[in-house]
Amino acid sequence: MNESPTPPPVPQKKKSVGCFQGCLFALAGIGALVVAFVLLMFFAVGSAMRNFGGVTNLNSFRQGHQVWSDAPEDSYTFLNEIWTSGPHDAHVKAVRIPIRGMITLNDGRRAFEDSSSASALRAIRRATADDDVKALLLEIDSGGGGITASDILYDALIKFKAPDPDRVIVVIMGDIAASGAYYISLPADRIIAHPTTITGSIGVMMESINIKELASKIGIRDVMFKSGENKDLMNPMRDMTSEQEKLLQTLVDQMHERFVGLVALHRRLTPERAKELSDGRIFLAEQAKDLGLIDSIGYTENALNAVRELCNTDHVKFIRYTQQVSFMDLLRSPSFWGSVLSEAMPKAEASGAILAQ
Repeated sequence: MNESPTPPPVPQKKKSVGCFQGCLFALAGIGALVVAFVLLMFFAVGSAMRNFGGVTNLNSFRQGHQVWSDAPEDSYTFLNEIWTSGPHDAHVKAVRIPIRGMITLNDGRRAFEDSSSASALRAIRRATADDDVKALLLEIDSGGGGITASDILYDALIKFKAPDPDRVIVVIMGDIAASGAYYISLPADRIIAHPTTITGSIGVMMESINIKELASKIGIRDVMFKSGENKDLMNPMRDMTSEQEKLLQTLVDQMHERFVGLVALHRRLTPERAKELSDGRIFLAEQAKDLGLIDSIGYTENALNAVRELCNTDHVKFIRYTQQVSFMDLLRSPSFWGSVLSEAMPKAEASGAILAQ
């Protein structure tokens, strides 16, 4: 009997596990990178928020007393009142206001991007609207800045005292308080400088450069269409006429005259003596005291004691203002994201170095 031939075995199809495992490893790697990126950004954002200080410090925010700035210019501003020293239950409040760096004012629409002097202006106006605030302690460390910005701060300090002549202003100077920084110190009832403070530089200047000769050597010429002879004053591509030089000097002299007049008024000097000291010279604290430009030499504790003395009470609560902003405002801020990147890059480099090992 013939047996039918046995059919060849059907080859079994091998399971394709290599591709599946590769996909898993790839997804795991991507997931690890995503987690690492999220953690990196989390820590970077946290560090950036801490760098913004009282603006986003939640602990300070919880401890602070929230107040609206009801000054007309700053009706949108929300401030936190932070206790710094003195009895918590004191009815007499003194606001400590730092003024650092260049004196310049911006639009103030985002508090955390303000210059120090813009924040100070807002704080002065807020304090003016609070009847419980009887004193300001200005902590100044600035080489000056714009004369108009300085004059606006000066005016705000005058208005602080207008509703109540018994209100007090004390200034404590840091490394430097010169030019516009001295200008805004003038309304103070007492000016105290550290022993190493540089102050003075009473004066006004206006400057430009002239590159006319350089431009002609490299083949650049000025093309100007103007409505009047003086419309392009201080054009660096041409020389000024003697009449134009006199015009600008007159402006500088008039602004300087106002500065000198305020020095004479507030420091109780004769106009002649004030003008003699207002030639732009700088003074160390001891010399400034001898000349009558400041009242005394000391430290922060001396300034705090001066506030208590001038307020005729030891029962003074010293506070600061900080400004609350929303998280969405932070996310819209270029300077905030710049801070995030500055925090993230070193951490990313360190992580890369560890992985490379």
